[in-house]
Amino acid sequence: MPQQRIDSDPKVMMGKPVVGGTRITVELILDKLAAGETVEQILSAHPRLTAEGARAAIAFAAAALRAGNKAANGTESCSPQTRTSVSSFFVNVDSIQG
Repeated sequence: MPQQRIDSDPKVMMGKPVVGGTRITVELILDKLAAGETVEQILSAHPRLTAEGARAAIAFAAAALRAGNKAANGTESCSPQTRTSVSSFFVNVDSIQG
């Protein structure tokens, strides 16, 4: 079961979530997709990024939105946190259709 890591470290890209082992932010991938680029074009422009990493970024963003919606609806508590340590998130890329 392959998993791709999404990391958040205050010392890397100002703490923005990045695909593990790269400095490629989830935000950059989403911005490029929103601008109409294909995953293949993004992979070509960023040789260190894998298809699994791109899918993990999309899955991470979807999970963040789901968590935000729960907090906004009052079904989950949400408190502000200061990023002072490294966080890693693992995404099962098998569950994402490519």
